[in-house]
Parts: sequence; structure tokens; C-alpha cells
Amino acid sequence: MNIRIMTIEDYDQVYALWQSCKGMGLNPADDSKEGIEKYLKRNPATCYVAEEDGRIAGVILAGHDGRRGFLHHTAVSELHRHKGIAAKLVDAALSISYQVKSP
Repeated sequence: MNIRIMTIEDYDQVYALWQSCKGMGLNPADDSKEGIEKYLKRNPATCYVAEEDGRIAGVILAGHDGRRGFLHHTAVSELHRHKGIAAKLVDAALSISYQVKSP
């Protein structure tokens, strides 16, 4: 399992994963390809995917509004659950907060 920065090229697989997760609330504007592209540009080092054999198995969006940090749309495919993937994604997203210096 490879944990890496999410890119907009991952969008179709990520969106399909979100749709497969029961209870995942998706917004047509914010979660559109254009909305996610804006989010990734605003938060280029805090959104991650877990990838196995070229397929997205998990995702986490993490970002901030200048004051507060947020974790959004954390999801792991049903086939890959109970393997610690979500914890690894959260660790990756939070690890950047220790590297970012305040202005």
C-alpha cells in the first residue's frame, strides 16, 4: 500500500470510492471535479490517497481556512478496511501540520 499526495488525476477513482461509501455526504459544487481541483490547489500538501496495484483504496482531504484545520471525506474502500489504512491517511495528513511554520 502506497500513501501519496492526491492529484486531480485521481478524482474519478476518488469520487467513485466516495460514492461507494454508505452515508458519505457529497456536495455537487464543492465535490465536483472543479471544486476538488480548487481545494487541492489551496491545500497542495495535505490531501492523500492510499493506492494499491494502481487503484485508489483510500483517501483523505485535509486543509485549513487560515485559522482552523479540517479533515474531510476520509474513506477506505470496503475491500481494504480493517488494515489500518485510515490511520495511515490521518497520520500523513496531520504530519504536515508539524512541518508548516507560522508566518
